[in-house]
Amino acid sequence: MQKIYIAGHRGMVGGAILRQLEARRTAGDDITLITRTHAELDLTDQAAVHGFMQTEKPDIVILAAAKVGGIHANNTYPADFIYENLMIECNVIHQAYAAGVTRLLQLGSSCIYPRSVAQPMKEDALLTGVLEPTNEPYAVAKIAGIKLCESYNRQHGTDYRSVMPTNLYGPGDNFHPENSHVLPALFRRFHEAVQAGGGEVQIWGSGKPRREFLHVDDLAEASLFVLGLDRETYNANTQSMLSHINVGTGVDVSIMELAQMVARVVGFQGRITNDPSKPDGTPRKLMDVGRLAGMGWRASVDLEKGLLDTYNWFIDNQDAIRH
Repeated sequence: MQKIYIAGHRGMVGGAILRQLEARRTAGDDITLITRTHAELDLTDQAAVHGFMQTEKPDIVILAAAKVGGIHANNTYPADFIYENLMIECNVIHQAYAAGVTRLLQLGSSCIYPRSVAQPMKEDALLTGVLEPTNEPYAVAKIAGIKLCESYNRQHGTDYRSVMPTNLYGPGDNFHPENSHVLPALFRRFHEAVQAGGGEVQIWGSGKPRREFLHVDDLAEASLFVLGLDRETYNANTQSMLSHINVGTGVDVSIMELAQMVARVVGFQGRITNDPSKPDGTPRKLMDVGRLAGMGWRASVDLEKGLLDTYNWFIDNQDAIRH
């Protein structure tokens, strides 16, 4: 039997991973799943995390907990983003090691790469240039998480792996009108325009930046693939792991194209305009997913189908997620 602790199981990513692990358990996998809410365990509290790890003694830790947000949130709360993410990573990774956990998977972000890096972004582009200023504190924290895992592996012989997903979307996302990422923000804006009978929706920036979007269920599947819960996959992946690994689709769209897709899904038929006073962020962010493809995994959720799936979830849950 394997005891698996999922940190951040109530978030979009952690929730998707939990659903897939529960499906595996139902199908017969001999695993015990451990979760804690933020009220039950504050991951920024070193003593609390120490006590939890020593008591539970998990075999595997999946670190999906993080403070996340879009451009507005990153610009407004930079101290919160760097402090909370550094504390979560340091506490979970170190206390996992102290409790004898040899296998850990941590979730990062594509914002770790330099602003002007060659596209698509390869794993070895890390620390080769200046970061995007609008989310630098968050990116620095995520880079530190990669280096923590690398360092514990080098010094202590652990198997701590890092996956860097591109922009995510799907059920469980944060649809806050100001603090969310671009896709849920667009969903909310277009949905409210339709509800109000509005004829125009304005999007931030020029609409020209290009972004890649990955459904959270694809990320959950890729994460468990990289972690290698079955011994055959685990051994094969161990031979392929170098520092961290990108997870994405390898395909991007412009923000304006994305807005048009969201408008179609929501049923908005008015005008889409731009607000050039708002920041664009990085001009382009496209992952090179060749390493993961070489290991045998590719994303499978089509973007338009995934957008419809996400919007249906939003409609079904909007009362619970209304801010």
